[in-house]
Amino acid sequence: MLLLRRIILVRQTSSVFAHGFSESPLKSLRYSSTSSEIASSPKSASPDFNSVKPENDEKPVIVLFENHGFSKTQISELVKKFPQVLSANPEKTLLPKLLFFESKGLSSPEIAKLVCGFPSILTRSLDRKIIPAFDYIQVLLQTKEKAIASIKRSLGILTWDLQTIRPNVETLIQIGVPDSNIATILQYQPRVFLVNTVRFKEIVEEVKEMGFNPLRLKFVLAVFAMRAMSKSTWRKKVEVYKKWGWPEEEILVAFRRHPWCMMASEDKINGIMDFFVNKIGCEPLYVAKRPAVITLSLKKRIVPRGVVYQVLLSKGLIKKDVNLPLVFESTESRFLGKFIDPHKELIPGLLKLYKEKLEDAKR
Repeated sequence: MLLLRRIILVRQTSSVFAHGFSESPLKSLRYSSTSSEIASSPKSASPDFNSVKPENDEKPVIVLFENHGFSKTQISELVKKFPQVLSANPEKTLLPKLLFFESKGLSSPEIAKLVCGFPSILTRSLDRKIIPAFDYIQVLLQTKEKAIASIKRSLGILTWDLQTIRPNVETLIQIGVPDSNIATILQYQPRVFLVNTVRFKEIVEEVKEMGFNPLRLKFVLAVFAMRAMSKSTWRKKVEVYKKWGWPEEEILVAFRRHPWCMMASEDKINGIMDFFVNKIGCEPLYVAKRPAVITLSLKKRIVPRGVVYQVLLSKGLIKKDVNLPLVFESTESRFLGKFIDPHKELIPGLLKLYKEKLEDAKR
């Protein structure tokens, strides 16, 4: 039995969890960070960074951040977002957290970026929250490097309530979801587990009833998709697809093929469907058979390539029943090699037109 299952399924908390997880390099510092050390209630007005003078009691906090690679702009941003930080004890409350992140291999610029993006991490207890969460994530992902990559995507996972997360992970294990798939969804979409246990089990059961195989990665992707929206939002998106002529059975088939097709906004779905049905001339169910196109960027991918397709079609250089997935889903290099490079002499301005449409998308 794999390490992940041995650790998570054990009914009595093992010593690795009960005693603060792995030994921290910061234990020798002999001080801990607690959430009470920084007031969590917002102040009425954010102090102006430029008003912080050397003689102020707040100066040591500024010096600490400067010494750990925070730029003046970043410190100003941090203070405006989270003015409570100026009342924190720099040595007992802030320094241990910065040193902890350094000990895990994060560079000073990376730490500064993460903390500025999620400043409330500074209110969390290092020993009771941050270290246990990091070590639990590392156990699930099996390497420190993957754990680091995960927190870079979402530093908030270090504030997890492990009493909520563990049962949800165990739910997936009990129905046979492979460790590797749990690790994948945790690494790239960790928020899937941030829901109460009852709702999480309900979502898992719904996904099973839809016909997803727990052994496949699509199962956890579908769980994430349904976790990311309310039931009413799901129904609204179903109604949008129905208005474009998709029967409910086809909607479920499309979801099984590519769960991300239900993650698109209602406007995005309408935009993609309008383009393929009214501009390209496809049958509505064509998109249902290729639901991955719903996830592509309308402005940056679909429209620029659609213009090239229409030009080639008007010149008789391709047929209407050309392999459309090749047009819209292929890599950039393959698209250029297949649909632009062979026609440079006959249509000298084709590449320029395509690039103009790409530039339009950036505006």
